[in-house]
Amino acid sequence: MLTFMQDTFLSEALAQRVAQGLQRHLRTTTGLIDFCSNDYLGFARSETLAQNIAQELATLKAMGFSTTGATGSRLLAGNYAYTEALEKQIARFHGAEAGLIFNSGYDANLGVLANIPQKGDFLLTDELIHASMIDGARLGLATRYKFRHNDMEDLAKKIKVCREQNPQARVFVAVESVYSMDGDTAPLTAIAKLCSQYEAYLIVDEAHATGVFGTQGQGLVSYLGLENQVFARIITFGKALGCHGAIVVGSEVLRAYLINFARSFIYTTAAPLHTHASVKCAYDLLASPSFSNQKLHQLIAFFKQKAKETARFDILPSDSAIQGILVPGNEACRALAWQLQQQGLDIRPIVSPTVPKGKERLRICLHTYNSEEEIAKIFD
Repeated sequence: MLTFMQDTFLSEALAQRVAQGLQRHLRTTTGLIDFCSNDYLGFARSETLAQNIAQELATLKAMGFSTTGATGSRLLAGNYAYTEALEKQIARFHGAEAGLIFNSGYDANLGVLANIPQKGDFLLTDELIHASMIDGARLGLATRYKFRHNDMEDLAKKIKVCREQNPQARVFVAVESVYSMDGDTAPLTAIAKLCSQYEAYLIVDEAHATGVFGTQGQGLVSYLGLENQVFARIITFGKALGCHGAIVVGSEVLRAYLINFARSFIYTTAAPLHTHASVKCAYDLLASPSFSNQKLHQLIAFFKQKAKETARFDILPSDSAIQGILVPGNEACRALAWQLQQQGLDIRPIVSPTVPKGKERLRICLHTYNSEEEIAKIFD
């Protein structure tokens, strides 16, 4: 091997991470009681959904479609009338004019935040937004400011600063409706009112709200009736819907713009029809009269009551499927997670620097297939 190809610099970086106690490892599924996945509605393990997908795929194959590979980007060979019809179906479900499917939520956030706010614009982001939104903001040319988490006073202050610097500039505000590490919800009504007051464009990532909020799982924006006050919503399929991919919903003009300018859409091979068929069947389940997410909310209420009764640890305030028990210190948090895993509970530690030092926590995800007995075992 050529000397300049030595990978010692990689080994040194890994050794430093090990010394800091921050090394990450891949783990296979454990067979433990699931309190760590994002499969909030149990769709990923649903036999009904699996059967519906199989039937949908059989129909597509009978029509002569290949479902195993798209063979190109959607601007080349990878676009189908089926996909465009699905985009319209999903947009209608979420009360939007149009939508554009991306291969993942990460790709969707990159496409929106890196390509819509332009040089001379301002992008204001909550300090706790997801890494994909942060990376999109970093790739873009807009001037970015962070505001304190869910702090309306600080957001208003930052918007005023932008307006003072350039009254003609566009201002974008990017938040999550449900935050993935804390599980708390954004004050979307107040944020939307502020954006309307200052003529700012609101962008909302609904990754952890889709399926969980709204009578049919339309998400927090729809639940609050704010569809017409949000410029763009990012809806992901890999969490409560149990599938893969994402869609950006908004106006027809937004869709056309992303097709022309979003590099994470333009320069990637499209997902196969198999993926889109899965998403269609998942949305059909959400829209069906038999759908209900009430059991999930009952379990959330039960968890919060048990946590209140136990009162041994600080519990992060959350009305979502994501609950957090604060266990300060990386080693203490890992040790407690390990003890719970030994009791058959798949609960993972979230340690710094993923979360601030002193805010390490057990991140517990609740699902419709969990039981009250399983939740009680956590606290027992």
